[in-house]
Amino acid sequence: MKIYDVTIPFSKDLVVYPGDPPARIDRKSTIGEGGAKFNLSRIAFGTHSGTHVDPAVHFIEGGVTVDMLPLELLMGRARVVEITAPRIDETALDEFDFTNDVRVLFKTRNSYLWSEKRFVKDYVYITPGAASMLVNNGIKVVGIDYLSVDKFDSEESQTHLTLLGGGAIIIEGLDLREVEAGDYEMICLPLKIKDGDGAPARVVLRA
Repeated sequence: MKIYDVTIPFSKDLVVYPGDPPARIDRKSTIGEGGAKFNLSRIAFGTHSGTHVDPAVHFIEGGVTVDMLPLELLMGRARVVEITAPRIDETALDEFDFTNDVRVLFKTRNSYLWSEKRFVKDYVYITPGAASMLVNNGIKVVGIDYLSVDKFDSEESQTHLTLLGGGAIIIEGLDLREVEAGDYEMICLPLKIKDGDGAPARVVLRA
């Protein structure tokens, strides 16, 4: 059994979406300093930092919060689909049959953007039309390998609204560089933040 950890490591150098709070890790106690007998750090981050989950309430008032997400949707068979197009639109999805799928993770050139030290605006995104296709096909979990499913600086955020409004859960910030297209068992466990609008998650795939 092969296990792929597709989670972006959390660090003070973590790339975040413009406008989001930067990640911070502050060492508050270090063994041997000032008589300290243990190491202890404080971390601070936005709820949509790194590999994270978007529940409905991220964009929909009164929507499901991250602590209320059904874990059975975040664990189970997931299909990794590789897209080489510059955006994921209806044409890019036409060649795939999602009849038997519930969870779809999109591998694009985005995965290689994680080697960049700064946010890259020209990433592959999902168009609203493609989002509608996914919802209409009964997809309940949609993952992508960068920090947003929407086009950068989209004022309407229609892709988010279409997916979340259609009952889907979004996973953003995946690192799929080492993963081939195909079927896997996914385990995605977001932090259980009460009334949270999102939460970082550890995501692994098992072949």
